[in-house]
Amino acid sequence: MATRDRCRGALLGLAVGDAMGAPTEGMTPDGIHAAFGRVEDFLSAEAAGTDDTEYAVLCAQGLLAHGHGLTSNDVAEVWGRALLAQREGFHGAGFSEMVAIANLRAGVLPPVSGNDNYESWSDGAAMRVAPIGLLCAGDPGEAARLAAEDARVSHSADGIFGAQAIAAAVARALVTDDHTEVVAAGLAAVPEDSWTGRLMRRALDVASASPTLEVAERDLYRDVPLFHYPWPDSAPEAVALAFGLFAAARGTFVPSVVSAVNIGRDSDTIAAMAGAMAGALHGESAIPERWRDTVRRVAGVCVTVTGGTDLVDLADALHAAHGNKEYDIAR
Repeated sequence: MATRDRCRGALLGLAVGDAMGAPTEGMTPDGIHAAFGRVEDFLSAEAAGTDDTEYAVLCAQGLLAHGHGLTSNDVAEVWGRALLAQREGFHGAGFSEMVAIANLRAGVLPPVSGNDNYESWSDGAAMRVAPIGLLCAGDPGEAARLAAEDARVSHSADGIFGAQAIAAAVARALVTDDHTEVVAAGLAAVPEDSWTGRLMRRALDVASASPTLEVAERDLYRDVPLFHYPWPDSAPEAVALAFGLFAAARGTFVPSVVSAVNIGRDSDTIAAMAGAMAGALHGESAIPERWRDTVRRVAGVCVTVTGGTDLVDLADALHAAHGNKEYDIAR
């Protein structure tokens, strides 16, 4: 399969998961079932991606401007042009991004802008770095390196590690048909003795021991979330749940995303990450056409300058930046 199709699948998959998971964010599985039944489609005809999709657009813009030479200061410049002039507020923005924006506005640059951030270990970097996998298709190590550069504007430590896992996994997914290779690439990008690494391995153990995806959802929700913390947006938790559900669904697109939506917690981000990996693995044709059409144009509800961006055009531009390389998937 041509990597351009998979590049489109990655960005559209991210946006589908983001939009479908937004209504269930912060809920429990029981609460989701009581309110909606099992969510298997958009809950609104006006469904749209949230800040997850829109920060991914900013990530892509930095890559298109700087390629493999991208630095954290370049990312800060992209954020500065796009965000510091925005005065109408940032609807639905995460705490880590808002603190980073405040730091940049005060003249604090990376890595301090990410270190001096009380949510530096959130999933706000992991949610946005799938475009790095597109630029680095077939090279998970380079994807992890660039993900760290992007993440340092707003995160440190495990906030960076989660971003590295997602970027590396997407880079591998673009050139393989084996979902286990995707999981292995993500895990290899994370320090073994880190919070993120330990929780990812726990989630993958749960997934491998579960006889069905339904059981995996239940057991992952029981064994992975940090219920003692008031917010469900830690990168170790969200990334572990995304990888666990992706593994339990054997990388298939619709089951991966639907499971992530119905597990609750930070469901828009979990589903966005699972959708990016599964979309990269299978291409845009694995995503129902109506879902693709619904999210293709970015709404710009949080980052207003991203409004109107065509995700297919953006994916094609990243594919071209990679060199229009087509891989032998069987290699």
